[in-house]
Amino acid sequence: MSEPSAFPGLDEVASLIDEDVPTVSATAVFRRGVAVSPELRAGLGVTAAMALTAAVGRLIVPILVQQVLDHGILGESGYRAGYVWTVSLIALAVVLAIAGLSRVALLRLVWMAETVLMNLRVTVFSHLHRLSLADHTESRRGVLVARVTSDVETLARFTQWGLISWITDTAIIVGTLAVMTIYSWQLTVMVILVHLPLVPFLRWVQRQQFVSYGLVRTRVAETLGQVSETVTGASVIRAYGYDGPVGERLDESIERQYRQQQRSQIWFACMLPVVDLVSSVSLAVSLGVGLWWRDDLGLEAGQLVAFLFLVNLVLQPISQLGEVLDQTQTALAGWWKVLRVLDVPVDVTEPEEGTVLASGPLSIEFSAVCFSYRIGGLVLDDVTVRIEPETVVAVVGETGAGKSTFAQLVTRLADPVEGVVRIGGVDLRTVSPESRRAAIRMVPQDGFLFDCSIADNIGFGRAGSSRADAERAIDELGLGSWVAGLPAGLDTTVGERGSRLSVGERQLVALARAQVADPGLLLLDEATSSVDPETEEALASALERLASGRTMISIAHRLSTAERADLVLVFDQGRIVQSGSHETLAATPGVYQNLYRSWLGNTRSGQPPAT
Repeated sequence: MSEPSAFPGLDEVASLIDEDVPTVSATAVFRRGVAVSPELRAGLGVTAAMALTAAVGRLIVPILVQQVLDHGILGESGYRAGYVWTVSLIALAVVLAIAGLSRVALLRLVWMAETVLMNLRVTVFSHLHRLSLADHTESRRGVLVARVTSDVETLARFTQWGLISWITDTAIIVGTLAVMTIYSWQLTVMVILVHLPLVPFLRWVQRQQFVSYGLVRTRVAETLGQVSETVTGASVIRAYGYDGPVGERLDESIERQYRQQQRSQIWFACMLPVVDLVSSVSLAVSLGVGLWWRDDLGLEAGQLVAFLFLVNLVLQPISQLGEVLDQTQTALAGWWKVLRVLDVPVDVTEPEEGTVLASGPLSIEFSAVCFSYRIGGLVLDDVTVRIEPETVVAVVGETGAGKSTFAQLVTRLADPVEGVVRIGGVDLRTVSPESRRAAIRMVPQDGFLFDCSIADNIGFGRAGSSRADAERAIDELGLGSWVAGLPAGLDTTVGERGSRLSVGERQLVALARAQVADPGLLLLDEATSSVDPETEEALASALERLASGRTMISIAHRLSTAERADLVLVFDQGRIVQSGSHETLAATPGVYQNLYRSWLGNTRSGQPPAT
């Protein structure tokens, strides 16, 4: 179970992953972000101490310059070469030490930053895979990809430079003001008064930036979503000549992101000149007042030069505040988006010590099961059914009747909102994930393949399987002639998402993968829907052998699958309205008879049958 959110008033709804405007303060986001990224704290103290030492060391140089001027050149004893050389060598050693410490601190920061980014990506990616089917259905893939990639990446520069800059720049400002006070408290007060109006101004700009960059992250996610959709749907877009409308949608997304980026940069653009103006006025006031009232202030020449050095030193971190603040708001806006993903509750929680399912064919029992997505009505409504082991079941019904959802509950891609699903007599929620994945396998509609060889894709069916297992699965399914016709046989590379194979061929590979897995319960979610009739017939006998010794459920797109099943379950509007053998249901007036007649009519007319 995910930890409760630290933010007040969060609605635990997946659609809020893409909320535009942050509803909490930047400080709250930072505290929460540090809490979920313990790597950020590990070693930060040592790194900060090194950076602070280097920062404080920079204060020594102006002091040494003052010593050289007042005691080595302009002192009562005149020019003292030995003293000047000694102080100069000390200054050189300090500069080299500062450079070395800064280098080591930077390397430590880079290592820490990359560790934080890596672990945060892994955490978010793991959380996404633990979310239920409802969350993935309601959230656009491009948005979720943006959370794991670009939004996490906004933290890179902040963790490598921005975070430590807040520490070192603060130390430099405080330390420098302290030394300046020793030289002349009057001039120091003047410098502070000149910079004082910056405090409310920067605070106001920070709030505007935080909101604006939150909108930027939303526009980036929208663009990635459009790009993902355009790339994955390239073949359909070209086939239907839809290049123009799709291009316009993508251009609109890019334009919205561009405009929001411009609006966000306005705050950064107005901040820099204001900070630089105040800093220039501060230096000019210090120089003018110091020269005019030097004797009244009791300043020697070297002390005034050292004070001006110190003023310039304190101006550097102040002038960097604009860039650091801008970078910080970008990072916090991205961090907010990432944390919103982690705040989505995990509905499907795994048991700490789960039950192990028995080997062999498994029974299935639904007891008053209801299921709905986060938005919308019931998809399954009071489904009660028992399926005995070694039964071949066909699940049929109109599109949207609840067939695929039924299969997804059996594989526990989601949990019912009411009722209980039992597999082998065991509540599925109490079964260990390892046992569930070994005993229950599903061949999905799209037959998703990875960008590797056919043999490797088949091997994903069971960890540790060999090439011989893949060859045996191909033989058992009667697919030897098909594999022989491929350019490199089992070594043929399928391409990204199996793009080098046809839809039907991808499903054949997915079936072979299921054969290698050898589960006690196998679900085919319309796995043969895109296989041509000739291939479907060739698979018929192989599927019968595949069903031997196990329970098999087929989400039937073609009712020829139902003809070969032991039991047919007919879904309509989320309910099982009929069940029985194909012969019995085909002869009984009702939903199935209507579907079957429609299927026969389409088959005879040469049209693709649909249910």
